[in-house]
Amino acid sequence: MLPQSKLQDVFFTALMAFVMVYAMIVYNISMSVGGLQNFVFLAAFSEIIIMWPIAVVLELLFVGKLAQILAFRFVTPGKDPMIMIILAISSMSVCLMCPLMSLAATILFKNAGSEFISVWLQTTAFNFPMALCWQIFFAGPLVRNVFGFIMKTFFKGNKAEKAA
Repeated sequence: MLPQSKLQDVFFTALMAFVMVYAMIVYNISMSVGGLQNFVFLAAFSEIIIMWPIAVVLELLFVGKLAQILAFRFVTPGKDPMIMIILAISSMSVCLMCPLMSLAATILFKNAGSEFISVWLQTTAFNFPMALCWQIFFAGPLVRNVFGFIMKTFFKGNKAEKAA
């Protein structure tokens, strides 16, 4: 299920951003310490309080609409299968969010100094394959299913109660 209202869109975006940002922080910390270690899962929460709101704001104000515009250049709503539309929008979101979030991480956490551009580009290049695969194969399906369950469980019942 996909969002049908602005409020649902904000909730969906916040949920998706949390799942994506947490995974990408775990990935980046793991890369910087030489591999995944147990402490990384807790350490990621110290960065998520900064990076999650950045991701939500970028998605709601800029990336969400632009990703749709770009996706609709090669898929057509109502004509193409829904899975193709979802994959197109998801892919375009990653293409836009990955460099932007890598930029934020470079500014906030990398101490890049005079190598800023190189560090940002390298961070983006390392993050992109992980972000795309995580979005397409894990976060996207998980969040759409959780979102659909929440909408059906908590909000369909409320409509039926109001109608009675």
